[in-house]
Amino acid sequence: MAKLGSNKKPIWGRVNTFKRMEEAAAVCLEHGWKFTIGIEPDKPEDLTDLHEALSALEIKPSQGFQPRPGRNDYCPCGSGKKYKKCCWDKDNPE
Repeated sequence: MAKLGSNKKPIWGRVNTFKRMEEAAAVCLEHGWKFTIGIEPDKPEDLTDLHEALSALEIKPSQGFQPRPGRNDYCPCGSGKKYKKCCWDKDNPE
């Protein structure tokens, strides 16, 4: 079986914004992984392959790529507010 991130099995992912695509691509490039990341604003974000590759390196998510919080999750900035009422607009400019 081909190694995840190789030419035969590149890391595949889907994100909602160009900024998120740049973040995911930077992590892949840092580790020398081949990847295909698509931007589809109307579909849910899916970076399962990237998380699997990072966990294979025994890198905790806090050290690598941070998953984006859901709208109703508490904001990661520590304000105690829900993400949609706090930093959602900063992270998702229209």
